[in-house]
Amino acid sequence: MHLIILNVNFSYMKKKYEREDDSAYVYVVKNPSYNDVCLGAWDSIIYPGTPVVYDTKFGLDLGIVVGAAPISTGGYEPGATEARGACLHFGKEEDTQDYKCSENEHQCSSCFGCQSIKEPKKIQVDGDVLWIDHLATPAEMAKYEENSSKEDAALAVCREKILKHNLNMKLITAHFLLGEPKVIFFFTAEERVDFRDLVKDLVAVFRMRIELRQIGVRDESRLIGGLSVCGRDYCCHAMTREMEPVTIKMAKEQNLSLNSAKISGPCGRLLCCLAYEYDYYMEEKAGVPPEGTKLKIDRDIWRVNEVNILSRKLTCVTLDGRQIFIPFDEVYFDGETGFWEVYQDYQDELFSGE
Repeated sequence: MHLIILNVNFSYMKKKYEREDDSAYVYVVKNPSYNDVCLGAWDSIIYPGTPVVYDTKFGLDLGIVVGAAPISTGGYEPGATEARGACLHFGKEEDTQDYKCSENEHQCSSCFGCQSIKEPKKIQVDGDVLWIDHLATPAEMAKYEENSSKEDAALAVCREKILKHNLNMKLITAHFLLGEPKVIFFFTAEERVDFRDLVKDLVAVFRMRIELRQIGVRDESRLIGGLSVCGRDYCCHAMTREMEPVTIKMAKEQNLSLNSAKISGPCGRLLCCLAYEYDYYMEEKAGVPPEGTKLKIDRDIWRVNEVNILSRKLTCVTLDGRQIFIPFDEVYFDGETGFWEVYQDYQDELFSGE
């Protein structure tokens, strides 16, 4: 008995068990085998690092609790300037506390200035939140370790069968499911692959259900992991939950180099991080004149040559090569004339030395 699945994407599937009380603690649960992240509800407090068994899109499997799910206190408002994720505790002159850490310890481990640990809160569970089936038992942990030790051998057997059938497919990884006798093989291929004979051979060897999942190159990086050009773990492997679309327009709007070697990841696709600040750039650019706009300043016509979001300044030039930098706060759109203008006070200040 076997299961064949072709060209399956990673659309997320969730299940919510029927319960009388919908109030629970909600946690972020990560599957260590194929790097899947989801939200899981449980009736009591669970601390980070606790192994649990939950219903995945493949069946019951082991997951690790990353921490309590963040509870939103309000929606994001465009133009907000509050720091998010940055170190808020470093460099304060009034800070006299000495933080000591070992040689190999991360510098933030001894400082909880911006990464405070909060106890999870019980809330009403609504929407696509699955319920954790149960906490993993020692027997299940032993079975998981046993299954993990067999994955390399399973990969070797599958690669041998792929060569035997001369199939044009690249095997990525294998995973033995915890909740049932089933092994999942993840692979990439440039076109549709007929692997029916391959499945028959694998069933004869493993004597259990076989599932073959075709994934894309971005999903391959997400499963395997590695170091990106910034020197940190792949975003898709370490932090992101879903593969959001990234376009070349995002790089253009952020004034980045359009050299594909500089803005592409090891997977050959555009870097996921290009989308992180794109919305902020679009919000900021909506309130200033775009590149190419002509401004009348002190009887001369100046052309906006560059919009620098980081310095919050416009670079303006004239036909004779003169150049000035104008802060965003000193320009405004005149609704009556339909033109962008520079405040007169700033013009007087700018040319007061001439």
